[in-house]
Amino acid sequence: MNLDQINLHLNAYKEHDQTIDAAKFLIHSFGLEHENFAGFGFREELSPNSMLLTAEGALGHPQMVMIPKNIFDFDLNLVLNMIAHEMLHVRQKAPGNVIEDKNEREFQAYYEMLFHKVFPQIPDVSDFHRKFFGNKALEYYRRMGKRSELQQQYEAQKIEVEQLINSLP
Repeated sequence: MNLDQINLHLNAYKEHDQTIDAAKFLIHSFGLEHENFAGFGFREELSPNSMLLTAEGALGHPQMVMIPKNIFDFDLNLVLNMIAHEMLHVRQKAPGNVIEDKNEREFQAYYEMLFHKVFPQIPDVSDFHRKFFGNKALEYYRRMGKRSELQQQYEAQKIEVEQLINSLP
């Protein structure tokens, strides 16, 4: 199914106020499911111009991905990347795979939004958003602690992020 067909399905869900069903349709269509995923729930909308998604639940336990009701008012590529970001957190918080450090989890998730290594089927976002997500990745890299083991572990990926940001107009 191409993105135009996906959008047609999403519009039908939207017309019937079926936001949760539309989100489930997306994770199924793009192969984002995971056994640690407990489902979608609603969170407060920030504004008509911005959205926030979160993966909520204790580390090592199933995660609920909280989405705003207006999520499908945004660009589909952006929505897909935001959902993939949270679905990566679902995996990072799964039993036997728990990544304890929040900075590491966020760096990995923003890196994924740029390079799609875990979810290669997810399309790129605009250059504006790629710069934004790249800068967020670098922010979480800095929070790991100067010359820390974590920073050393992710140094090559940090360089990739910097090179990508510098290559964008």
